[in-house]
Amino acid sequence: MAAPVDDHMFSLCVDPCKTNSSVEVRFIDNIKGKGLFAKRSIKKGETIFIERPLVSAQFLWNSLYNYKACEYCLRALETAEENARRLSGNPALSLPHPELCRVRPELHQVCPQCQVMYCSSECRQAAADQYHRVLCLGPSESDPDHPINKLKDAWRSVHYPPETSSIMLMAKMVAVVKQAKDKTRWQRLFSLFCSRTANEEEEIAHKLLGEKFRGQLGLLHSLFKAALYDDHLSRWFVPEGFRSLFALVGTNGQGIGTSSLSQWVHACDALELPDQQREQLDSFIDQLYKDIDKETGEFLNCEGSGLYLLQSSCNHSCIPNAEASFPDNNFLLHLNALSDISPGQEICISYLDFCQRDRSRHSRHKILRENYLFVCSCSKCMSQMDEPDVTSEEEEGEAEGETEGDEMEDEMTDV
Repeated sequence: MAAPVDDHMFSLCVDPCKTNSSVEVRFIDNIKGKGLFAKRSIKKGETIFIERPLVSAQFLWNSLYNYKACEYCLRALETAEENARRLSGNPALSLPHPELCRVRPELHQVCPQCQVMYCSSECRQAAADQYHRVLCLGPSESDPDHPINKLKDAWRSVHYPPETSSIMLMAKMVAVVKQAKDKTRWQRLFSLFCSRTANEEEEIAHKLLGEKFRGQLGLLHSLFKAALYDDHLSRWFVPEGFRSLFALVGTNGQGIGTSSLSQWVHACDALELPDQQREQLDSFIDQLYKDIDKETGEFLNCEGSGLYLLQSSCNHSCIPNAEASFPDNNFLLHLNALSDISPGQEICISYLDFCQRDRSRHSRHKILRENYLFVCSCSKCMSQMDEPDVTSEEEEGEAEGETEGDEMEDEMTDV
């Protein structure tokens, strides 16, 4: 197992730009492209690697709705109690075992120019060194007419929750290259992500922006160019280049979720308590989540997305042998083994959530084709080739129809 990561020392974690002793990226074929393979035996439950993204960004609606996250690492900035009070709508709520909350407000810092928040001086400095000097709006942070704010507003007007991407991920890519001494190196790193054909790029834009995507894509392109144009990156600012950049982020962006409350709950679960105290604590947490569900619904986390070089090399399987998680309450991605993995075996994650993986083969293929533009040929899908080509909803409808028909037939017989 990988050593635990100190809350504010993630700079020491795996650099995705360096070689990794556990895995290697290989070219598979012209259809699947590249894949990630084990270089050694990996045991179930083992952390295969910990990866920091090249860039990451909080979703814009998520930020607007007061989900407070570090602008650099997306660490949740509310304490667990503050988070629970806001999500439950109960300002008087007190959490037991407050010492288990790992948020440290005394370390929080703001950019002195634009006042955006960071969880630590290290994050503030890292952001300034990497991209923030380009993106800092200074006293114009709240000015709706600033070109970057106009770009953000336009994105929010075409991409509503639940969010899956952010135009600011693209903006940070530009800003990183603009600030970098070695601009060619960063452009090369971004070029390593999956590229798409023109038709596929259009499908991705359509999926992210809806039916009026062509006009919306044109508007975003115009605002993006006005806010961030740079001669070194002129190919990203022509219509075709912008569409490619858009598709890159839409296809490769890995969702990130952070939550001080969730981290507190996991810490509570690990406590060794007498049976009665354990029952009381579990009951309190269960009721808290019921209250949150009633008040807030399913949007519990600070949410965003990032570009991860190693993780983006993982292909999909409906029976994955690895999964990504964010246990450190920041953007550090932990890839953990779900089963034993042999040297030379491909490491696969699932692009589907847990519930989607239980749906019919046809339903899974429909989701993957619409969102990722490929047809899965994993062992589970191959073993289900003879299943009827209907989605899970259609299957449920047919089952309901059969039940209703049987009931009607029984009623007619009784008469």
